[in-house]
Amino acid sequence: MTHSPTDPVALTAALVQCPSITPVEGGALGVLQEALEAAGFTCTRVDREGIANLFARWGRQGANRSFGFNGHTDVVPLGNPDDWSVAPFGAEIKDGYLYGRGATDMKSGVAAFAAAAIDFVRDTPPDGAVILAITGDEEGDALHGTTALLDWMAKAGEAMSVCLVGEPTCPTTMGEAMKIGRRGSLNAFFTVTGVQGHSAYPSLYVNPLPAMARLMDRLASRQLDTGSDHFDPSSLAIVTIDTGNPATNVVPAQCRSTVNIRFNDHHTSSALIDWMQNEVDDAASAFGVSIDMRVKVSGESFVTPPGDLSDLIGRAVEAETGVKPVLSTSGGTSDARFVKDHCPVVEFGLVGKTMHQVDERVAIDQIHQLKAIYSRILRDYFA
Repeated sequence: MTHSPTDPVALTAALVQCPSITPVEGGALGVLQEALEAAGFTCTRVDREGIANLFARWGRQGANRSFGFNGHTDVVPLGNPDDWSVAPFGAEIKDGYLYGRGATDMKSGVAAFAAAAIDFVRDTPPDGAVILAITGDEEGDALHGTTALLDWMAKAGEAMSVCLVGEPTCPTTMGEAMKIGRRGSLNAFFTVTGVQGHSAYPSLYVNPLPAMARLMDRLASRQLDTGSDHFDPSSLAIVTIDTGNPATNVVPAQCRSTVNIRFNDHHTSSALIDWMQNEVDDAASAFGVSIDMRVKVSGESFVTPPGDLSDLIGRAVEAETGVKPVLSTSGGTSDARFVKDHCPVVEFGLVGKTMHQVDERVAIDQIHQLKAIYSRILRDYFA
């Protein structure tokens, strides 16, 4: 039976029209489930703690090989809706672009791999399984999204042999980059506590500010590394120092600060935390204050070594775009940081210049091109 090709632009539009600002599902996973089940996929909602997630498989459970796609349908907030020139969830098409929140990040990527998977299993049923793991919690805390899917898969006996995450990966030109890893990320929150007092009477106060200044200088002045084979140098940024003190004759009791560290494979979060704690202890002792440090780790650094998976994706990208993608580890975090504990994972998607911006938009031709790339990857993987 011959089927009409699945239109990834229409599917993108249908997803953009769903107001799925994290953690609201907004109907997006329902749109996908309906399309996938019509093509013979077995779909399971894997909701956890109010977060909606969708697992879909075509083929036999426990197949000898399975190709997985991972992505998300949740989107970031709009900002000021009045700043948009179009309805943020209208999916308006003009001048060759589809507009709307999530158009770039990453409903077009999800639509492209869903459309590619649907057409592939209908036209060329593979010897193996095709899996889609789609979350509604990537833009938020990511505690009950892809991690929930992977936890459920482990209990249910489901597995991906390899996985492609459809995040936008190309800075300016379609096809120019894929991501084989990501830097780790952590935020450290410091509170220095002294004793409040009149600034004219030094014996009656303990000033927390010099201790904070010393600590921040020590942290920011250290060169963490000079980079590694696949990563740029790690970075530490002081993002805020706050006292909230409006008076000029009062030494405050407390001062707070936050630093963000993006780290490569020379480091682990635990080693960085140990280093910062040593600096905290030294500053607290030197200035006679107490310093509390609280740390939130978003993810560890990881890399999928170049090999069969990156070669497979690279060949397909070059065949469809004429551009050979570079192997990158730039950018922030993504759900690949969770998938890497399950199977080899690489990210490839379209140009991300407008993601999270007002008037977010995606080029129509790029959506078609991305579906063609994903389709070729599936054909080549199961060939």
